Order: sequence, then structure tokens, then C-alpha cells
Amino acid sequence: MIGRFGVGLKDALATLYRHGIDVKIKSKYGIITLKTASKAGFNDIETLHAQIAPTESEDMIGTDFCLYGCTEDDIEKAKKLFLKFSRDKILENTRYGEVLEKGGENSNIYINGVKVAEESNFLFSYNITSLNAQIKKALNRERSNVGRTAYTGRVKEILKECNSNIVVRKLVEDLQGFGAGNRHDELTWNDVAMHASIKMREINANTTFVTTEDLKENPSLIDEMQRNGHKPVVVPNNLIEKMEDYNVGSDDGEKFTTVRQYIMEEERRFVPKVVDISQLSDSERDVYEKTEKILQLIGGKPWKVKAIQIVDKIYEREFAGLETLGLWIPSEGSILIKRTQLSSLKRYAGTLLHECGHARSGAGDVSRDFENELTGLIGILVDKAMNN
Repeated sequence: MIGRFGVGLKDALATLYRHGIDVKIKSKYGIITLKTASKAGFNDIETLHAQIAPTESEDMIGTDFCLYGCTEDDIEKAKKLFLKFSRDKILENTRYGEVLEKGGENSNIYINGVKVAEESNFLFSYNITSLNAQIKKALNRERSNVGRTAYTGRVKEILKECNSNIVVRKLVEDLQGFGAGNRHDELTWNDVAMHASIKMREINANTTFVTTEDLKENPSLIDEMQRNGHKPVVVPNNLIEKMEDYNVGSDDGEKFTTVRQYIMEEERRFVPKVVDISQLSDSERDVYEKTEKILQLIGGKPWKVKAIQIVDKIYEREFAGLETLGLWIPSEGSILIKRTQLSSLKRYAGTLLHECGHARSGAGDVSRDFENELTGLIGILVDKAMNN
């Protein structure tokens, strides 16, 4: 199970002999001890040989290795290199290996039960039983000083397969320690953090994932979430980005609740109230009545646009850095523009043309198609201005 090079026993016997430890190996086939003798053909060179004597019992089962001169401390130190003799408790078994309870200050990394490394900031210890090419390449004869890069991939695979309550609970607890800076190294890996986040969402559907920037920039939003029964958990920005990508590709309704997702859900429930043009002030109406002239600059109103409407607010709540000034609603063929934009022709025209860009391109914000459409509109405007 642990051999590979075929010289392990010979190395062990030579090392014991060099340290003055007498060895006797007994089995039903014979008794082997060690002695030095001249190498055949080289009388001046002595090498270590196995001396074989008849067995003491032909009925003996197994093999006894008797070491004379080893201290108890020597034996205990050697036993610590093997999972079989350790006190590390197995928490969960997967097809890639085992998650072990951390038994001391450091975590142990085993490969097929043989200790190869220690980690000072791991949440668990691990026994890798399924070796990939990277691990096989990194293994040396002594099975020591194997670098983290060799076994990181397998540890990730082990954790991503874990479903037991005890392992999941520890992962979830550790994920929540990010805000206080108490996270272990496994939870800095996005794949593992995502797995813990999914399990956390399953345990408590009201879990909401936020960043430190969310706490700083939108404290009122966080307070509102908590009043509505949500439990904010602080996670790093790169994990939020992975959650947002997951949400975009998720059609089964199982989405991560992030600040953006929370606001989107709130927005869906709000129906904007259209402002009657007769209620506009003289200055606001003067800006609004220039709508057709503005649209003529880009060749007229896009054919998809059926109505351009003014509203007091587009969504129920507006938060710092997240205010929505205009909105294109494809299903209704309408553009909504916030009334505050009528305070100047510049602001109104900018918002109107921005939403027309969405209507013409059929693309959303922060997309290549939308950027290309805006670039085209800018070109049209400059062409009009230069030739008139």
C-alpha cells in the first residue's frame, strides 16, 4: 500500500544498523539478522548482508520485526508518521480521501496513511487516497517535504464532496469568520468557499452574502435586510462575483441572495407611477418637449420604443451608488426616465440616448454589444454636429 521504489526495507535496515539498533526478522520461512561481510570480489570493502537462519516455528503466522536498542520515544516518534497510529479522527470519507479532525496545533496531510506534510492554518487534516499525476510526481522516497501545490487540488476535491453535518457545519462557521479575519486557508479557495456557501444557503434560506464595501456604503440596506429576516454574512469580493455568475446561469430559482440579487427582487415587486405631463413644471416641460429633436439626432425614435414616460422613481428604494436614472422595458416597449433628469437638457438627453442604446442593441449594461451601440450613437451625434 505504501511502497513504490522497492528499496524501502533495505534503507530502513541500513539506517537502523548505522544507529546501532539490532534487528531480528522472524517468520515461518526463517530468521534474518544483519552482519557485515566483504563484498564478493572486493575483499577490502565490507557491506551489509542479511544472515538467514532456520525458522523457530513453521506454524508461525505473519512476520515479527524485533528492534533491540530503540527507545519508546523513538518508536512513538516514528508512529506519528502514520495515520494508523495517530489519534486523528475520520470525519468524512469521500472517493478522493478522508477529512480528519485536526488533532493538534498543526494539521497533518497524509497520502495513503503516510504523513507527508503539516499545515499551520488548515481547518482539517486530510488523508488522500486517490493520487493524481501531480501528487505522484511530487512524491519522493522519504515521503516528506511534499509542497502544498502538489496536494491542494485533491484537498479541494475532497471538501467539495463533503456533505456530513460535522464537516459542513465547520466549513460554514469558518466562512462566516471572513469579516473578523479568522478564516482558515481552505476557505480562501473559491471552489471550497462556494461549496460552503451553497450548504449555508441550504441550512438557512435567509442567508444574504455581502461585502465589506456593502456594509460601508449601504448600511441602511443592510439594516433593512436584517429587519426583513435576512442574515448578512460578509464574504470577499471575488466570491460575490462567482455568486453573481452562478445566479446568471441559474434557471431553477436556486440563487444566492447577494445585495444585487436582493435589490433586483425588490425591484420586481415595485410598479413605477407615471407622471402626467400636465403636472410638470414649465422648465421640466420645456426639456421634455425637446424629446423628438433629441431623437432626430440619432435618426429618430428606435422602432422598438412605443412610449417614453417620466416617473418620480423607477424603483421603490434607491441606495448609494445604485440609483437608477432610466430604464428600458423590452416587454412593454417603453422607456422610463426619472423626473430629476428634467432638471437640465444635458442630463435628460444623456439618459434618453442611453436607454435608446439598450432598445436598439437589445443588450444590457456592461456588455460588449451595448458598448458598441453607444459608440455608434456617439459617432452619429458627432457627425450631425460637425456637418450642421
